[in-house]
Amino acid sequence: MIGNIHSIETLGTVDGPGIRYVIFTQGCLLRCQFCHNADTWEIGTGKKMSVSEIITDLKSYLPFIQASGGGITVSGGEPLLQIPFLIDLFKECRKLGVHTTIDSSGGCYSTNSLFQEQLVELLNYTDLVLMDLKHINRKKHIKLTGMPNDHILEFARHLSRSQTPVWVRHVLVPGVTDDITDLKSLGEFVGTLNNVSKLEVLPYHKLGVYKWEALGLEYPLKDVEPPNDQEVELAFNLLTANLTLFQ
Repeated sequence: MIGNIHSIETLGTVDGPGIRYVIFTQGCLLRCQFCHNADTWEIGTGKKMSVSEIITDLKSYLPFIQASGGGITVSGGEPLLQIPFLIDLFKECRKLGVHTTIDSSGGCYSTNSLFQEQLVELLNYTDLVLMDLKHINRKKHIKLTGMPNDHILEFARHLSRSQTPVWVRHVLVPGVTDDITDLKSLGEFVGTLNNVSKLEVLPYHKLGVYKWEALGLEYPLKDVEPPNDQEVELAFNLLTANLTLFQ
């Protein structure tokens, strides 16, 4: 099976537990204003890589990965645009005893029967999902990402029903995703899920601005500065105020 790959980070430390072999897939349906991987948006491009190529490369890092309790993480872009590739990849990882993680926004989640069938199979080989919840407010989500969030929230519910372990992630963008009411509402939604083992507030940064400029795109948040530590702490407290996991 062949995948469209943007890049690979061999010793990642922020995309799941332990040291991770991180694959960034090519292609995404969302157009997040704060995206630091805008060069992954185009679907069908990137480097063509086979599962066997990736597994061969992964094996050379196994001593570091296994000693740290790490594994493989497939990010993007949006990895769920290439589910058949992920199924074959994660099957091989399972044979090696490698922990598998998907970093997804759920932007391509669908009730289409084929997608559902493939997703069920994929989750059988998935140990963890890093679920990026961009915004709880539908209108603000459309402004921020170019798409509504109805299907994304349903994806989160699907993961809860299937008992797939999840870490929820929320990017804190001052003036965009830090409204107190919205944070409380997002926390309440997360509280309806029964599979969340961790919640992370990721401070907005400008590290991907140069990619926008290289692509000839105008960066929409150029006047927004990253949040300070106090703002991040406040957001975390608001999100977790009613979550028994954090009591």
